[in-house]
Amino acid sequence: MRANGNIELVTVYEVSKILNSSLDLEKTLHDVLNVLSSHLQMLRGMVALLQEDGDLQVIAATGMKREAILQGRFQPGEGVMGNILKNCVPAVIPDISKEALFLNRTGSRDTREGAVISFIGVPIKAGRNCIGILSFDREKPEAPQRFGQDVQFLSMVANLIGQTVRLHQMVAQDRENLLQEKMRLQQELSSKYSIDNVIGQSKIMQSVFAEVHQVAPSKSTVLLRGESGTGKEAIARAIHHLSPRRDKPFVKVNCAALSETLLESELFGHERGSFTGASQERKGRFELANGGTLFLDEIGDVSAAFQVKLLRVLQEREFERVGGTKTIKVDVRLVAATNRNLEEAVACGEFREDLYYRINVVAIFLPPLRERREDVPLLAEHFLQQANEENGKRLKFAPDAMQALCNCQWPGNVRELGNCIERIVATTQSGTVRKKDLLCEREMCFSSIMFQQQRKSIYPVVAAKPAPPPAREAEAGPHELEEAGSPQKQQLLEALEKCGWVQAKAARLLGITPRQIGYAIQKYGIVVERY
Repeated sequence: MRANGNIELVTVYEVSKILNSSLDLEKTLHDVLNVLSSHLQMLRGMVALLQEDGDLQVIAATGMKREAILQGRFQPGEGVMGNILKNCVPAVIPDISKEALFLNRTGSRDTREGAVISFIGVPIKAGRNCIGILSFDREKPEAPQRFGQDVQFLSMVANLIGQTVRLHQMVAQDRENLLQEKMRLQQELSSKYSIDNVIGQSKIMQSVFAEVHQVAPSKSTVLLRGESGTGKEAIARAIHHLSPRRDKPFVKVNCAALSETLLESELFGHERGSFTGASQERKGRFELANGGTLFLDEIGDVSAAFQVKLLRVLQEREFERVGGTKTIKVDVRLVAATNRNLEEAVACGEFREDLYYRINVVAIFLPPLRERREDVPLLAEHFLQQANEENGKRLKFAPDAMQALCNCQWPGNVRELGNCIERIVATTQSGTVRKKDLLCEREMCFSSIMFQQQRKSIYPVVAAKPAPPPAREAEAGPHELEEAGSPQKQQLLEALEKCGWVQAKAARLLGITPRQIGYAIQKYGIVVERY
């Protein structure tokens, strides 16, 4: 008896260590059953736990095949297992072949050879509630008093299992609560940093939205930077509508679309008779935007002479109409946009440095579509829905078509994607847009062709320049070789800007080596931008 006591003590110690070793409940319970089976010479151990639907399901077992374990499901009151769960009391069956309630649901016990198999099952409790059953089989059972010892010991182990299961349930519930709270906060953050008529759930666009929400309430001048088609006008409107000026006018001007004379009249207005055709007085965009927001698109394309006039207005918020002498004061919040590298334009003397600092108070960079590919499906579905409504169609994207859209470089960005979807809707006859329906798959994507031509026109000499013969390269000294393959300064600057100032990428674009581009940067005294 003392020897048995020592074995049981060691077994309890091993069981407690296992139960505290892992958060994988199924594996932990399986290891516990293996220890019990090994130390106490028991067969076919099972742990069944109460499920959400009220049934009892075997989740861990030893001495059984996987198929048998999956069959171990009982309803409360069904068979021996169901009665233990229902009454929450232990059960001992000396010979299962003589017990009508024993269902042998798992099919793992074979009594055809005449062997006597006994069954011992004890409830697993959490507080006063029965949440499962721990059971074992014995073959050739010993004296009846041994059953009492088994029930007592297994009940003690079942209590330990009950505490562990309860702990796992609490951890799982806490984890579920944390996940729900995370989702709630994400939804709250998404709604907080969302912008009407601008689609973007990618991390980089959420960062842009956060910047817009942060800067919109202030009076600061904002400079929107990014490639053509990235949605600068939509962001400018968002800044206005999120600001205290939302009830005042939002006025926009495309500076690249007008000559210097027309732009001056458009922005400042003119007096009657100030020039031929000026038959009446006309207010300019600055006056029309008084109290609100003025959006100057493509500000990097204004002439040097007009930059001087614009600078005064931005500094003093006052001007005179064309042909007039009366000074007009306005309260206007300025939002400007450009797709040009203004730093390079300032360095080349094409853009006034003082004007650059005047408009570059708060800069927001809008990423190209190729850097926010997560948003392509959302944008594509949005444009498809719009085009379907306009054309009375009900087209849908096939998975291969959507994948092809996500893989595109989109040099024209969101504007190009919208035009692409509009063409697809106009030319697709079936109800589903497939990969073969895309123009790029038929080598008819005009924007892609134009993009390639632009690259060739930017780098005409480099693109056409053949590689030097191996013999010549071997004979030439390093400096002579660098000069032979060195690009012009303008080509070099454009390549560096296009590649985000990554010299290795710019070298590949120009068809030269990184060492050559390093020599060229040093030769022209170019200050490399750091981001």
